[in-house]
Amino acid sequence: MTDGFTIRSIEAYCYRYPLAAPVVTSFGRMLNRPAVFVRAVDEDGVEGWGEAWSNFPAPGAEHRARLVNEVLAPGLVGLKFDGPVHAFEALTKGTEVLALQCGEPGPFAQAISGIDLALWDLSARRRRLPLWRLLGGQSNKIKVYASGINPDGAAQTAEAALERGHRALKLKVGFGPETDLANLTALRRIVSAGMLACDANQGWSVTQAIEMLPRLAEFDLRWLEEPIRADRPREEWRRVRLLAKMPIAAGENISSLEAFEDVLAEDILGVVQPDIGKWGGLSVCTPLARDIRTSSKTFCPHYLGGGLGLLASAHLLAGVGGDGWLEVDVNDNPLRDLYCGPVLNVRDGMVELDQEPGLGITPDLSRIERYRSI
Repeated sequence: MTDGFTIRSIEAYCYRYPLAAPVVTSFGRMLNRPAVFVRAVDEDGVEGWGEAWSNFPAPGAEHRARLVNEVLAPGLVGLKFDGPVHAFEALTKGTEVLALQCGEPGPFAQAISGIDLALWDLSARRRRLPLWRLLGGQSNKIKVYASGINPDGAAQTAEAALERGHRALKLKVGFGPETDLANLTALRRIVSAGMLACDANQGWSVTQAIEMLPRLAEFDLRWLEEPIRADRPREEWRRVRLLAKMPIAAGENISSLEAFEDVLAEDILGVVQPDIGKWGGLSVCTPLARDIRTSSKTFCPHYLGGGLGLLASAHLLAGVGGDGWLEVDVNDNPLRDLYCGPVLNVRDGMVELDQEPGLGITPDLSRIERYRSI
């Protein structure tokens, strides 16, 4: 088959899985786990699957699904594209004014990203290549870390993750020094000399972050993620970096090439974490990930959603290579576990991707029909 394709259909499916225990961050709680899966089919009947970021706000997932189904998909059906990048550029440029008019560049970028991931999966299937190899990968093995470890029951969650094969952990902080330091002490004891990172989710002021840095230094952290708000002046980020004894990480809330170019040109972030379901898809984030690597920073894809986006993130990391880790949420979520393929099988801190075309799976959505909201 040729690289080009004509789109027959694109459809988004929205799901919500109710949680017994909320997922907690420094800025709020998730009472359920949403997922917006996207299916694209071309005129030859080849299909591809993607996922749009939809965690916040609470009703956001249904909105992203409607953007795909009612706004974006009708403008693509019947059109021929040379490849996913061509479609991504057409969608982005074609909706720029509309996104500005309604004040929603974020939701549009997320919906477009979900379509983009589906078209990359479709393209890899057309080429009969695993997606990681289409993206230039030489090895199908990647490192992973257990993420989403809440302040309540952190030690138990971490121990369970290690039993499932993880060797690296990331703790959520920003809940007060006493709670944060007690949890870090417990996790450092559990993971011993292995990788331990923490994520403040933009929860501190620059003053609070600077006050915490000496107290964090004793834990030999692989990185400190988003200690302050993503939109704070670069000088504040620079102050934190100069006083930090560990690398600083961020990227999930950066949403322009210009902003990433600034990040790569300066010595503030040591770990850069774009989210392919939130902005840029694979069309933008694949070359960006290569730039991150050549800038001598560590590329670690951010992801905290359903299984299809997680699996695509794994293929991206394998595709570009490097010493980064894939983020794997360890909270209860069948919308992730049923559709992340081999990422569910962590062995000694590693995951081995399949050799099957595309993402390597065709999701059976009938298994989660009871959670469907659109």
